[in-house]
Amino acid sequence: MNYKGYEALVSFDEEDHLFVGRVINTRDVIVFDGQSVAELETSFHAVIDEYLEDCAKVNKTPDKPFSGRFSLNISPELHRALAIKAAQSKISLNTLVEQALREAVS
Repeated sequence: MNYKGYEALVSFDEEDHLFVGRVINTRDVIVFDGQSVAELETSFHAVIDEYLEDCAKVNKTPDKPFSGRFSLNISPELHRALAIKAAQSKISLNTLVEQALREAVS
């Protein structure tokens, strides 16, 4: 599920017969639930709207859904090989890695 850039994963609680959602792209803990898909979606929208309102009330910057930046630790050998491949392809190392990642998720 996606709302205002916030992504959620949903599971079904068999014991309580309830859909339970958790926002996954923020450090803040944001959960919601519903007995039907429509109720779940309404609850998701409401909890995100409330989160944003609460942040504004206390002058807190809400966690932004993914900035597009992340740190990656790899071996020096792989780093070297990637830098050489990027140079040979006449593209930046960042572009090479982004292309590889796009391929991986398509």
